[in-house]
Amino acid sequence: MNGNSVFVDTNILVYLLNENESALKILNHKKVFISVITEMEMLCSHKLTESELVIIQSLIDDCIVINLNNEIKQEAIYLRRHYKLKLPDCIVAATASYVGLPIITADNDFSQIAMEYEVQLFSPNKHLE
Repeated sequence: MNGNSVFVDTNILVYLLNENESALKILNHKKVFISVITEMEMLCSHKLTESELVIIQSLIDDCIVINLNNEIKQEAIYLRRHYKLKLPDCIVAATASYVGLPIITADNDFSQIAMEYEVQLFSPNKHLE
């Protein structure tokens, strides 16, 4: 992984919270960008305790959260109409494209758009270069 900035999908933050070594290496000393969708997914589980919410919010506060705008919305609509991705995944991919960073994700569904978008599939047991 080159550069000082990365754009990650929700599952990468979950791996980080679970202290996965590969996720720790990828995100170490990086400026981490996420979609507002990732922020929402991280915070919306009804099973989270107050202490877990505090930890998750602290992690999100360390990220740069990109909110929806018209350009992201239009790109997400395009992706949803042309691929069989879930709408949240379309928004994540469109947001990564908007900020000009590859998507780092463990979600194999993103492989559908790898020809058109820069996608780096993450394996929790292997460090990305």
